[in-house]
Amino acid sequence: MVFSSLTFLLMFLPAVLIVYFAVPRRGKNAVLFIFSLLFYAWGEPIYVCLMIFSTVLDYSCGRLVEKYRGTSKQKIGLIISICVNLGLLFFFKYTDFFIGTVNGVFGTSIPQLNLPLPIGISFYTFQTMSYTIDVYRGDAKMQKNIISFGAYVSLFPQLIAGPIVRYQDIADQLDERTHSFDKFGDGAKRFVTGLGKKVLLANNIGLLWSTISATEAASLTTVGAWLGIIAFAFQIYFDFSGYSDRAIGLGKMFGFSFLENFNYPYISKSVTEFWRRWHMSLGTWFRDYVYIPLGGNRKGLPLQIRNIAVVWLLTGFWHGASWNFVLWGVFYGIILVCEKLFLLKWLKKVPSFVGHIYIMLTVLLGWVLFAFDDFGKGWAFLKVMFGGGIGFVNADAMYQLLSYLPLMAVCVIASTPLMKKLYEKMTAKCGEGVLLTADTVKVLGLSAMSVAYLISGSYNPFLYFRF
Repeated sequence: MVFSSLTFLLMFLPAVLIVYFAVPRRGKNAVLFIFSLLFYAWGEPIYVCLMIFSTVLDYSCGRLVEKYRGTSKQKIGLIISICVNLGLLFFFKYTDFFIGTVNGVFGTSIPQLNLPLPIGISFYTFQTMSYTIDVYRGDAKMQKNIISFGAYVSLFPQLIAGPIVRYQDIADQLDERTHSFDKFGDGAKRFVTGLGKKVLLANNIGLLWSTISATEAASLTTVGAWLGIIAFAFQIYFDFSGYSDRAIGLGKMFGFSFLENFNYPYISKSVTEFWRRWHMSLGTWFRDYVYIPLGGNRKGLPLQIRNIAVVWLLTGFWHGASWNFVLWGVFYGIILVCEKLFLLKWLKKVPSFVGHIYIMLTVLLGWVLFAFDDFGKGWAFLKVMFGGGIGFVNADAMYQLLSYLPLMAVCVIASTPLMKKLYEKMTAKCGEGVLLTADTVKVLGLSAMSVAYLISGSYNPFLYFRF
């Protein structure tokens, strides 16, 4: 089940809201835990047992850490948690990848497991590990109530694709959080905004990428290839940031405050800045649990470069069991090291538009690596982008350009803080009544258009399902 499905919007969400607000405060975490398991079981009826196992495991490991705190046995719970969680992630996500690699290199014929990937395992595995690590470090208290801990692990608003909510950021909210009409209203607005991003922008611009990526590279023009990868860049941004908006909005509706996950990354002037704005929860997770423990930037430039390389190799690998994701991570690791050594100094001296051009070219090239699992197809697409196709432009490419130009213009504006700034100016000038009316019209309008699209449209992918 996904947030952009009619089943979720018209059945699941109303049901959980009614039950959640009908029960007393002490029963709300239990309601969230039960409904979150049902939410997950809708798409993964077998693997819900895996999630329950992870919940019980890390809850027990947290108790072990607390029981032996201050003794030599304190690390036992931490080691068990890390080893088992990473072991499960490796088994389900990477076993076939390594078997395929071994077969390809050594000419063996080891049979692959062909296990379906548990939905969201990359996300909730990192969350459960963060609990044990936070308790071990003393950054958060041990959770005594296993139901409350289960609600944290399985919390359906951010279960499938984040944001990755670290335990220390939500620990107090599990035990005590506030509910209000204002908070619920803000959450509903945020949810509907994210729904509009996904359904009206990501899905529609994604149709262009779907058409172009399905076309043989030998039949593409340079303009067509660039249109395609720009469409993919907008699709993945509005798809993923729209999911985060809906997750954060739903969290508010249930009394939680999740940290932001996107901050207009396409306005960045460097790759360093881009990755401080894109999937921020993943970046901070790797920073706090990998980069800093390795030494961060405290032990000299050579070790800092090593630490960046390790983090980005793991970041690429985290995204998928395929060599293109590893290459994508290596690509960004090299760019970030170059920025650390000299590029950032150069970018500070050049006009800002040069930085914008640099970041967009870099990101678009990165998206080619990300989008194509097949190296051959990816390389062929890259060659077309730089003049290796059937020509610069043809009638098909011009038709696609003219047809999608208005939507691309909307995507450009929506990927910047322009509308937010205009809204803030309006807020300062208008009265509460006008703002309430405007917000109501916005919510109702976006809701109606989104539901209408879902009823009539058939193209509704979710790119981060595979992670």
